[in-house]
Amino acid sequence: MKIQFNTDKNVEGHQRAEAYFSAELEKELARFEEKITRIEVHVGDENSDKFGVNDKRCLIEVRPAKLQPIVVTEHADTVEKAFSGALAKIKKTLTTTFDKQKVH
Repeated sequence: MKIQFNTDKNVEGHQRAEAYFSAELEKELARFEEKITRIEVHVGDENSDKFGVNDKRCLIEVRPAKLQPIVVTEHADTVEKAFSGALAKIKKTLTTTFDKQKVH
């Protein structure tokens, strides 16, 4: 499972933050590891330097083997909250997707 981390020019992409987010993804999505080929995380600040409510965005794209990519987006007031929300959404979506495959 390859993880790619991307930030826009308005968010500092520290290696420590990337390492933390990657570790969280690996931990939370470990049970899907055999079914996922790649994960892309895109983090951005939609208002640039201006102040705004829920202007931090985290988009997580998961590419399951033999399926179309699955994408979720979360907005929040901090990058960390946006990431946590997106991670919860993708975990729920993957659970539903793979559970449906077992039924068929």
